Amino acid sequence: MYVLSGDWSIISSPSPKPYPHKPPKCSNCAPLFMKTTAVLVRHHGIYVWGDSWISAKTQAECYHYLFDAAIKLHHLGLDWSTPDHGPIQNVKGFSSINSMIKRVATKAGTVESDFKLQPYPRCVVLDIEGTTTPISFVTDVHFPYARDNVGRHLSATYDSAETQDDIKLLRSQVEDDLKQGVLGAVPIPSEDAGKEKVIASLVANVEAMIKADRKITALKQLQGHIWRTGFENNELEGVVFDDVPEALEKWHALGIKVYIYSSGSRLAQRLIFGNTNYGDLRKYLSGFFDTAVGYKRETRSYVEITESLGVDKPSDILFVTDVYQEATAAKAAGLEVVLSIRPGNSPLPENHGFKTINSFLEI
Repeated sequence: MYVLSGDWSIISSPSPKPYPHKPPKCSNCAPLFMKTTAVLVRHHGIYVWGDSWISAKTQAECYHYLFDAAIKLHHLGLDWSTPDHGPIQNVKGFSSINSMIKRVATKAGTVESDFKLQPYPRCVVLDIEGTTTPISFVTDVHFPYARDNVGRHLSATYDSAETQDDIKLLRSQVEDDLKQGVLGAVPIPSEDAGKEKVIASLVANVEAMIKADRKITALKQLQGHIWRTGFENNELEGVVFDDVPEALEKWHALGIKVYIYSSGSRLAQRLIFGNTNYGDLRKYLSGFFDTAVGYKRETRSYVEITESLGVDKPSDILFVTDVYQEATAAKAAGLEVVLSIRPGNSPLPENHGFKTINSFLEI
């Protein structure tokens, strides 16, 4: 008998026990196998045969190798029962063994009509705010930290190349805002006016952008740099819902690639998941998307993500968000979509037409 642990590791395997003088139990079958030497694997219920006892023992060792290889493939999220060893297909929570049974039974015409195959997606793309992370963390901790530390950050890093690049982006954005009459935009003086006046005008513009919850690269890039300082100084810690680490670990074990798509910069995303209340979760994530790929309420953004991930079809991707408009845009691009229901989230429209979940463990 093969004894397996909870994580599918082999604890013990059967020892071939030869019984050369023991007559076969099936006397009617014996004449058909007079030249067959067999090893009865104790407690296993099978015979392993060969032309000699050495050959029979070799066959038993082959069983061990094959079983061990199958378990290792399972650990990698690969289906040992198929020639190409593709990703495991899930049947209402059962393992790939049942997937094989389903295929065999289908050919035999014995499958019940309610035995439905529900494959896992190849990729999962997750929103952050209201999906992996409580909205209260974003609104009460994350954003206020960036807002309250704009001046301090700019003063401390003003002469660095990174901050000068941030200022350049902000100048360009504010110039466009002034032309379009955006509320809260104020002119940024030239460098000749002095560092203090430049910083004061930058702070005023950034605070107005944060208040308006604008999803623009100039703001998100600066916020990411401010948050990095906060995490490095242990003034910030990312927060995720309790079910998130378990789900990420499960998907990782199944070979499902998980990505984050947020309006926050990729740096900010890595900081959150690298410093959570459950530790560093980045080992479960395959990549990050931000507004550089497009705005989250635009269908084209999800088309770009699909092309970037290289899947065969958009429906190979499952997108999870708490925002109806984002769900609609992703669905229009062909992605599978579920809406996340979390404490503190905004109410969804009635008859929105999407599947909803309260926990990632429902996926």
